[in-house]
Amino acid sequence: MQKRAVVTVVGKDQVGIISKVTTVLAEHKMNIHDISQTILQDYFTMMMIVEMENKDLLEDLLGAFEQVEDEMNLTISVQLEDVFQAMHRI
Repeated sequence: MQKRAVVTVVGKDQVGIISKVTTVLAEHKMNIHDISQTILQDYFTMMMIVEMENKDLLEDLLGAFEQVEDEMNLTISVQLEDVFQAMHRI
């Protein structure tokens, strides 16, 4: 069963952020449905809606993102879409 997740990336703007993050997603066979990014002063921010083939791979994905976070000094979070929506419901 396919699930959607929300991926957010925040950090000091630098070359290669999008490449590194999307490479991890591709390696985990995750399709990007929607993407928004901007640079606020010197800070890069990106939010993506991605489709996961298997939500059980979430821990593997988070582990792969930890390496990117450490390497590029970023904060990357992943939440299942239904959890994200429940947390942001007004």
